[in-house]
Amino acid sequence: MVMTQSVLSSKYQLVIPLEIRRRMGLKSGQKMTFLLKGDSIALIPERPLSQLRGIARGMKPGVLREKRDRDS
Repeated sequence: MVMTQSVLSSKYQLVIPLEIRRRMGLKSGQKMTFLLKGDSIALIPERPLSQLRGIARGMKPGVLREKRDRDS
C-alpha cells in the first residue's frame, strides 16, 4: 500500500504524486472518475475498452453478486 499526501490548491486541484502516477500508469489528460463512499473519495482512472477484455471471464450471467441486489 502506498500512502502519500497532496494539498488541495485554491482552484480545488490536486497533484497526483509521481510514485502513484508511475505505478498506476497514469497519463496526462487521462479522465478520472470520482467515487464517494462515506467520508472517503476514490479516484478511478478510465481505461480503454481493450484493456478490459476478459475481465469478467468465468462469471455466470444472471447471478446476483451483491447482497443489496439479492434483497430487493
